[in-house]
Amino acid sequence: MHLETERLVIRPWRHDEGPRLLDILSREEVMKWLGDGPPVLLKTVGEAHARIDRYNNERNDPPLGIWAVERKEDGLALGTVLLLTLPNDEHGEVEIGWHLHPDSWGRGYATEAARAVLAHGFAAGLPEIIAVAHLGNDPSINVMRKLGMTDHGVVEKWYDEPSRCFVITASDYSKSA
Repeated sequence: MHLETERLVIRPWRHDEGPRLLDILSREEVMKWLGDGPPVLLKTVGEAHARIDRYNNERNDPPLGIWAVERKEDGLALGTVLLLTLPNDEHGEVEIGWHLHPDSWGRGYATEAARAVLAHGFAAGLPEIIAVAHLGNDPSINVMRKLGMTDHGVVEKWYDEPSRCFVITASDYSKSA
């Protein structure tokens, strides 16, 4: 997949970006918001390369995948945006997510990338897309609101810990796009 927005390119991660991915995924301030349990920080470029391989294999089930968010201005990989089936799903529920390097926070990149990926998912026929965030992850919750997602409150469904859940349907997205 290759998507472009005004400022960004959404595309597969490349192995020459292993050091940048390591820089992102070795940071407590990024990893504490991802997955269940205590953060597991990447420690080596080799682990980053293995993660890139995993990300690129995940995109073999369109429209799902995990992609790099690249800034057009200088080609820098800012982080990741994804569409994946939620863990412990009951009916193939699809989650949108993002995580960016702290040097890219607060500039609207996550919202811009997520909008493009929402459009991609709905164009491929997904009926709804869900976003979940750890309680207290206010920056991600704010992105969900900016995307026009509906707050479904706190859930204890897909992850071990309670999460804030936001949902947007294809119909609601088409009205806001």
